[in-house]
Amino acid sequence: MTEYEYKQNVELLKKWAEAYYKEDNPMVSDEVYDKLYREVEKFEKQHPKLLDPSSPTQKVGGEVLDEFEKAKHLTRMWSMEDVFNKKELEEWIQRVYKNVGVCEFYCEPKFDGASLNIIYENGKLKQAITRGDGVIGEDVTHNAKAIKSIPKSINYQPLIEIRGEVLMPKDEFDRLNNERAKKGEPLFANPRNAAAGSMRQLDSSITAKRELIFQTWGVGENSLEYKKLSDMMDFIYALGFNEPPKRKVCENVEEIEKLYSEFVKIRDTFAVMLDGMVVKVNDISLQEKLGYTVKYPRWMCAYKFPAIEKMTKIKDILFQVGRTGVVTPVAIVEPVNIEGVVVERATLHNFDEIKRKDIHIGDTVIIIRSGDVIPKITKVLTEYRDGDEKVVQRPTHCPVCGSELLDEGILLKCQNLLCEARVVNSIIYFASKQCLNIEGLGDKIVKLLYDKGLVKSVLDLFELKKEDLLKLEGFKEKKVNNLLNAIESVKGAECWRFVNALGIEHIGEVASKKICQRFGIDFLNATKEKLLGIDGFGEEMAESFLEFLRVNKELVTKLLSIITPKNPEKKEIKESSFVGKTIVLTGTMSESRDKIKEELENLGAKVTNSVSKKTDFVIYGDDAGSKMEKARKLGVALMSEAKMRERMSE
Repeated sequence: MTEYEYKQNVELLKKWAEAYYKEDNPMVSDEVYDKLYREVEKFEKQHPKLLDPSSPTQKVGGEVLDEFEKAKHLTRMWSMEDVFNKKELEEWIQRVYKNVGVCEFYCEPKFDGASLNIIYENGKLKQAITRGDGVIGEDVTHNAKAIKSIPKSINYQPLIEIRGEVLMPKDEFDRLNNERAKKGEPLFANPRNAAAGSMRQLDSSITAKRELIFQTWGVGENSLEYKKLSDMMDFIYALGFNEPPKRKVCENVEEIEKLYSEFVKIRDTFAVMLDGMVVKVNDISLQEKLGYTVKYPRWMCAYKFPAIEKMTKIKDILFQVGRTGVVTPVAIVEPVNIEGVVVERATLHNFDEIKRKDIHIGDTVIIIRSGDVIPKITKVLTEYRDGDEKVVQRPTHCPVCGSELLDEGILLKCQNLLCEARVVNSIIYFASKQCLNIEGLGDKIVKLLYDKGLVKSVLDLFELKKEDLLKLEGFKEKKVNNLLNAIESVKGAECWRFVNALGIEHIGEVASKKICQRFGIDFLNATKEKLLGIDGFGEEMAESFLEFLRVNKELVTKLLSIITPKNPEKKEIKESSFVGKTIVLTGTMSESRDKIKEELENLGAKVTNSVSKKTDFVIYGDDAGSKMEKARKLGVALMSEAKMRERMSE
């Protein structure tokens, strides 16, 4: 990097930092910012005489907005040194050892939110201040008092600064962005920016309407006499502040690395965003001995997670047809590596999302991939447009069969039941594990059978001939026999599996079970009134079910005569404390969740997948994540697996 390039990069970093800290509207992904930041930092270390005092490497946080009163922290708030791999972690630990000798480390998750400093005096919340530049921030006391997880008073009288992050849960972020889209307001790029924007509201009633969480991670000014940070934090959490679900004192780099790996595995189970793990020297006297650089303490670092947000460019938008005929737009993007996975596609859900996010072909975008979730576009970076971008045209005909599409506003549907995409996808779903579970009938084989003209509908599966299959490349006698036996084995399947296999929109496994419990194999004669009488059924589900049967009654009748599904057995409900209770399972248990679910249902419980105010119990095992956190927030009762077993045996 030349001196000229350095100055250019400093100005670019300042521009990005202003968008990030001041406007809560990032112009680039964290990864892109961090990469340039480290390049600039490296140049400054090599050429200290050329260092620009205004460089973002010399600042903590951002500027204070004019709309807020300025407020000074009692003690400075710092940034953290970032490390991105085991080698960098080992180098950081060796620097610590060199200065203070071998020591232990206090490790906790690094939550991705907006930093906040809260001052308590005489046990009362006196003032809340954003980090700002580390010395002076914005007084947001009125907004802090609107956050339920921030205690208004604590059982500790001396003056103390409690520090942490204001976080927005991922589901609240989605709700808020959907609401803003309907109002034509700009969308937040991620939960972190949404949390920061929510704290910077002049009207505290707006902050109160948003579901925010304050997660404590440390203290500033204090007169506590603890020798270990871990003991001090035990005391802080006992005052009523949120405790992280996992924290630990580690003796060496191997233990730190092991804990880090555990966090990487479970990061997606948290209700809020995590972007790393914080490693701190546990001995407070050694922290004081290590001291500070101009920007961060030498006694702590942030061990960052692999990026799940990346910048890329939309090359094209294609249209896929699902088994129900719904046409879904899919963005084809320039390949990017996210956590070891090369991402080349991102779902766009529907055309409403394209309009809401103002997506064009050729746009530079931020894409996110979390766990096994299909990658999605979170933000369009409109400042990168050069005029060559193309508006996405709404198709009028099916991209597969060419027939005219039914336009329902948000959704477009291909109504042609003989459309290849509908036929192939419906058979794949019909044979899938959660439906009739036909072993050996995977995607490629279904496509091959269709291409060779052996199947044109689900009914044709039951007409397959051994001699025809043996003519196919790669089909030996054993493979053919296994496939035909697997198809034959679905006869007499459970009623709910049959209904689920039909692939009716809005009718999944849970709904299929409820339909069969109510009607058995006589579901063809279900009425709207009776369907609406089923717990959890609404107009959309009932209409979808009845419409499907009207259109496909002949097909379903033939399938019923071939498969002859069995009526569900009427379960004898035993007397128990679980009768009529709505239960959610979370975490790793001693047996499979399916088995525990069946046991609970036999005891009269209703087992669902999501936590709400209507949930009676959340039963948890090891490594319970976001569902357990949500239960705590909603005040839903928690029950360990051991306690559940105890209740079952009563």
